[in-house]
Amino acid sequence: MSVHIDIAGLRPEEVAVVPSPLAELGMALHALSEPAHHPGLQGWVTGVTARLDPHLADRMCEADFLWRTTFSDLFLPWAGLPDRHALPAATLAEELDQLDKLSDEQFVDAALEFTCAVGYGECGPTALSDEETRRRALDLAAARGPRQLRFGERLLADPPRIRAWLRQFLRDCDEAFFAEAWSRLRHQLAADARHKTDLLRRKGLAGALAAVSPAITLDETADRISVDKLGDGRTATGDGGLLLVPTSLGWPHLMVLHRYGWRPVLHYPVGSPELAAPQTLEQLAMRMTALSHPVRMRMCRHLARSAHTTSELAQAHGMTAPEISRHLAVLKKAGLITTRRRGRYVLHQLDVTVVARLGSEFLEGILR
Repeated sequence: MSVHIDIAGLRPEEVAVVPSPLAELGMALHALSEPAHHPGLQGWVTGVTARLDPHLADRMCEADFLWRTTFSDLFLPWAGLPDRHALPAATLAEELDQLDKLSDEQFVDAALEFTCAVGYGECGPTALSDEETRRRALDLAAARGPRQLRFGERLLADPPRIRAWLRQFLRDCDEAFFAEAWSRLRHQLAADARHKTDLLRRKGLAGALAAVSPAITLDETADRISVDKLGDGRTATGDGGLLLVPTSLGWPHLMVLHRYGWRPVLHYPVGSPELAAPQTLEQLAMRMTALSHPVRMRMCRHLARSAHTTSELAQAHGMTAPEISRHLAVLKKAGLITTRRRGRYVLHQLDVTVVARLGSEFLEGILR
């Protein structure tokens, strides 16, 4: 299982390594919403949370599905602009202007990406233009809870209003905590971008990609990049080139933007993670046995990013609900998942804190 980027005909000057303040803000919001994904940021998360204005904290919860599961492509707007050579801007304000240049269709599709999207890497009808796609998006939103359903309804009814809300929210986050963080992080990211750019010049794309992550490989013909992930996808650089965007807050997430019609982006972490403490041998044996089945490994990818119902997992994996229930029972018996009821829906989610103790390599693999 991999995400592939076809790069046939890609010229060296069409590869750029550029930090993005908006992408880093998206990752900051993700870390604040899912601190268990980022144990090395515990101190920063605790400090920001302690001084966060309660009203802003409430607003952060209102649309946290845009950044909680990973983060929406809305934080990489320059990849979707008609100008196929647009780059991340130097300031957050400039990148918010780039976000404003996305069409309503692009904005809505990206906002529905992770929890309400019907397709990602394909060209198909949009929720704004097709009634069936719209109905399906709202059905999926309902499974995520009333808050997301309300947001989805408002988004589809009045995209400009939600766009204005999001822009103001991101500006308020910048003022509250991100500007201070960016003043520190941008130096590390700029240094990494210079280093990768130098590797591109001296060792070519293969050398630069090897330095980005061992999970990224370039085939022998130098026509395709493969990213080892628990997911499938395909995209192509075409005439738009390839963007590499470093993040200081992102480990263990190595993400690939492969949305149809958008430029490919590799969003990769820099720096060294802190390793988790080991489990006891008894716990490790029990939990690794539960995770040894390939179907349960793939299920963990979904359950690590967000809570899902049994029927959602069955649809995603092409299996029956009873088959999925049996796998969930094994994971639950090993203490690897939590279950909660929301109305008529029963939601299952991976206990990331428990899984983290199985070792950083496993956690990195399912969250990559």
